[in-house]
Amino acid sequence: MNRQGRTGDEYVNVIEEKDSLVAKSKKIVNVYIVFLFAVVWFCYYNQFVFGVNRMAGGVVSVLIYFIIYHYFAKLYRAYKIGTYKVTEIIFSQFLAIGIADTVLYVECCLVSHHYVNIFPGLITAGIQIAGMVVWTVYTKQYFIRYIEANDTIVIFGGEDSEEFVRKLKRKYEHLFQIKECVGIESCTTEELQHKIEQFSTVILYEVDKGSRTSTMEYCIEHQKTLYITPRISDIILQGFEERTLIDTPLFKYEYHYLDVGQYRTKRLLDLTVSVIALVLTAVPMLITAAAIKLEDHGPVFFKQKRCTVNGKVFEIIKFRSMITDAEKHGAVIPCTDHDPRITKVGNVIRRFRIDELPQIFNILKGDMSVVGPRPERVEHVEKYCEEVPEFAYRMRVKGGLTGYAQIFGKYNTSAYDKLKLDLMYIENQSLRLDLKMIMLTVKTLFTAESTEGFEEEKSKMIGKWEGEG
Repeated sequence: MNRQGRTGDEYVNVIEEKDSLVAKSKKIVNVYIVFLFAVVWFCYYNQFVFGVNRMAGGVVSVLIYFIIYHYFAKLYRAYKIGTYKVTEIIFSQFLAIGIADTVLYVECCLVSHHYVNIFPGLITAGIQIAGMVVWTVYTKQYFIRYIEANDTIVIFGGEDSEEFVRKLKRKYEHLFQIKECVGIESCTTEELQHKIEQFSTVILYEVDKGSRTSTMEYCIEHQKTLYITPRISDIILQGFEERTLIDTPLFKYEYHYLDVGQYRTKRLLDLTVSVIALVLTAVPMLITAAAIKLEDHGPVFFKQKRCTVNGKVFEIIKFRSMITDAEKHGAVIPCTDHDPRITKVGNVIRRFRIDELPQIFNILKGDMSVVGPRPERVEHVEKYCEEVPEFAYRMRVKGGLTGYAQIFGKYNTSAYDKLKLDLMYIENQSLRLDLKMIMLTVKTLFTAESTEGFEEEKSKMIGKWEGEG
């Protein structure tokens, strides 16, 4: 489906076709999942919950199930059939189905005041998951077969776009057929506009404000699908709220991160979540500690000085995942994929983020929050601030165990992109967003990509910046 020569209305029809496919597939899987739950609930579990008004009570239970399933499916992006890989969609659906089924089963046991046979529910869950897998595979194949990738041009500024384009092609080649990459300074305005006319999708990568504004206006005028990488100033604008004091529009910057009431609520959430987490992970932590000690008889914990709010330095606690002399003579050596310094136990605990669990004690102590920018090593902060002065902005709030950069980025995401992700959180933080980040972390724990080590060539370039962290 090439947009060249299409009118605006024709291109809108192409977009509507994609949206229609996603909407229909979403309805199909929703009906399938909820119908199977309704069958097992009315045929078996409903009798244990409602002695009277069973029909009305059953309908309410099915509605509650749908709300829970639909919420987590949206949260984990389990409907993004055109955007994500089959395995990602399947895993997201698996989590949404599992959470919804578990909540309603626990409700049944609590209301009936005794253990209810779980096997009918497990059999139904198995059928739900099997059908969901078939739906995912078939819908994805249909999308790739009948919805062609958009002809795309990448326009970049002073930054080299090679790495960005490589990532885009690797993960989203079914959406973007990148046919040309051009530096915005390498051609005149007329030449650039002529190039843009030949493509349906335009991606502006690290283009400066002046050139970006005129290019954006041209793309919007000609109804191109437009993506841009935000600048720091764009993200900070999210912290502004509109004011109508006079007839001239005004934006006022709101210091959300300084709100005393919000800070107290956040601290209460930190204490609640960390206490619950400590109870739930006590046994795994004891097993991990024993495994680390038995493997090489070295120290169980790894401590490191990190920076948090206002540049305050504290000692972060983690389970040791590397050999005891991983950083000889105090030299900072970056972690790479298949790093020989990582122990056998370390490979397992890093894969599932178990090495991060001792930071619960940092949260209880008040050094960290559950959600916030990742506390960086002192030497990292100094280097990053030299290269990107705005990096200091992320220390306006307390560092966290999880956050935007951990969930939406990767271990080898650049410092500049991590900064942008963290600022997105800082400028939009709220109790609701914190709860959302905590739930998204559940999925991130089992996503291998988020814990990728540095590539060897990148490690050589920034070896003096990174360490075990």
